[in-house]
Formats: sequence, structure tokens, C-alpha cells
Amino acid sequence: MIEQREELHRRIWSIADEVRGSIDGWDFKQYVLGTLFYRFISENFEQYMNGEDDEDGEEIKYNEIADEEIDDEIREDAIKTLGYFIYPSQLFANFVKNCESNENLNIELKEIFNEIEASARGYESESKIAGLFGDFDTSSKRLGKTTKERNIRLCKILRGVEKFDIGDFRESKIDIFGDAYEFLISNYASNAGKSGGEFFTPPTVSRLLIKLATVGKGEIRTIYDPACGSGSLLLQAKKEGISKLLHFYGQEINHTTYNLARMNMFLHGVNYSSFDIALGDTLVSPEFRDKKPFDIIVSNPPYSIKWVGSDNPLLIMDERYTPAGVLPPKSKADFAFVLHSLDYLSSKGRAVI
Repeated sequence: MIEQREELHRRIWSIADEVRGSIDGWDFKQYVLGTLFYRFISENFEQYMNGEDDEDGEEIKYNEIADEEIDDEIREDAIKTLGYFIYPSQLFANFVKNCESNENLNIELKEIFNEIEASARGYESESKIAGLFGDFDTSSKRLGKTTKERNIRLCKILRGVEKFDIGDFRESKIDIFGDAYEFLISNYASNAGKSGGEFFTPPTVSRLLIKLATVGKGEIRTIYDPACGSGSLLLQAKKEGISKLLHFYGQEINHTTYNLARMNMFLHGVNYSSFDIALGDTLVSPEFRDKKPFDIIVSNPPYSIKWVGSDNPLLIMDERYTPAGVLPPKSKADFAFVLHSLDYLSSKGRAVI
């Protein structure tokens, strides 16, 4: 496990060396994680499609099929099962083959991302897929002044992620995405004037919070995090093998981190039908009022942040804050998060903050 983690870190650093000086570290993080996600969903989709047999009983090799051979029924079935669709030519392994000579690399990569997101339009999975690649700007001047420079650096990132020797994501001994995320955050957050704790909860803390939340509990149907970041706390429950955990709920205010949380769910094998991650300010515009109460609430909210508080006179009438008779101070929102969790918790539930 240690060797696999060190290899992952070495590969990420190798990619950083390839593009160093051209992409700010904080932006570099987005490109590596986005490419890693693109590779994962491609391999996951290919694995699903390879399970089918053709008319002669031969196992289908999806990456060798022409796009034109895919009919609407196959496409619809895949979207209903996995939540999205990828044509053979759009698979990571096929697209990266000729990236060095592809003069339209950045344009075609963006088109692939757009089509993957568009494939879910009109289906139940639409809200889980929409905008997932929104932070992956293939035409950004941060990649280079010219299209040629941008394509060279994009290709280097694609090739770097291609070299990750990780086998089946789902059977890996380490949390590939989470570990890559933590490594990138720890190396680049402080340089960008940010704190890593804003975006993820360290694994040791996550394990402790989940154990405190679930000890002595039997069947747990729902788990909720009102400040879910990249989803590490929610996913720790899955790693702990909690029985009968049917649905994950989370809300996140930061758009980039919201996208990463949804990516993280897919990367950990959570089907689109088993999670709901919402974007927005939990304290002012909470989601999932119609889904509460929750069995388990775990949260690592931002410490003592400022919030609107009494500047919004309607909040004192909010059922979450009414029992206290007063709103938490505008300079420190900590107790607002506590009151929110209490309101969302079932009578036999447990919240750990």
C-alpha cells in the first residue's frame, strides 16, 4: 500500500515537472484531478460495456467498436445504469493515443467533456453529471499563450495520468482519487493562500468521526454532511462498510469542491442513484429539507467563518434557529452549523461535528 501511494505521488510530481512554470499549482491540481476522473469513468464505462456478447457469442471489446455501431437502445441502457455515456472514440485510452499529433486536442477534449455531460440530459442522473468538467478549461491561457502550447501541456498531463499504474480503481489498496487530492492540496493549498482543511478532512480524522457517529448503531439508511467539501467524510462511511447505508447527502458552497465531491462519489463506486450533492450556502439556503431527518450527520464545517446572521431578518424565523431565540454572531457561524445539524437529525440519530 505504501509503495502504491509513493508511486502515485511520484507520478503526480513527474507531471508537475513536465508543466512546471506554465500552470499555477492551484490550477494544476484541477487539470490532474479532472484527467484522473476522465480516465476513471472511461475505464469504468469500458468495463461495463465489455461485459456484453455480440451475436456470435464473442465478448465485445468496446474500445474497438466504431461509434456508428452503437444504437440508441444500448446508449439509453448505459445511461440509465451508469448515469452517462461515452463513445468508443471518446474513451481516455483511445483519445490519448495520438495526442502529440492532434492539432485540435484542446477543442476535441472539451467537446468530449461536453458530450459526456450532455449524455445525461433528460435522465435521472442529469444533476449528478452536469458541469462536472466545468473547472477543466482546455482553452485557458494558463496552459499556454498559443493553441500549440496549450495542446503540448494538455498532452503531457494526459500522458502522465496514463502512466499511473493503478489497475482497477475500485480494487486499489489506496484511495486513488482521495490520495491524489490530498497530495495536491498539501503541496499547493498554502502557496495559493488557502488551507487544505477547507477542502478535505484528513483520513485519520474522518475515520474517528465515522466511528463516533456509528458505534452501537444498527442499520443506517442515510448519512448527511452539511459542509461536505470533496466528500471525504461521507465516503469514509462506505470504507467502514456500514451495513444498509442506502443514500449519501451533502451540500457544499465552493463550486470547484462541489464538482470534486460528485467526481469522488463516482470514483468510489457510488451509483448516481445513491447520492445527492447540492451546491449552495447551507446556513442560508439549505437543501434536502424534504429528505430530513437523517440517521447520521458528520461534518467538519469551516471554523468560525463570518456569515450574514442578523443582517438577514428572515433567518430568525427559520425553524433551525428559532429554538435558540437568537442568531449566532455574524463573526462566528459555528453554532449555526450545530443548530442546522440538530434540526436535520432524526430523534434516534447521531451527529458528530
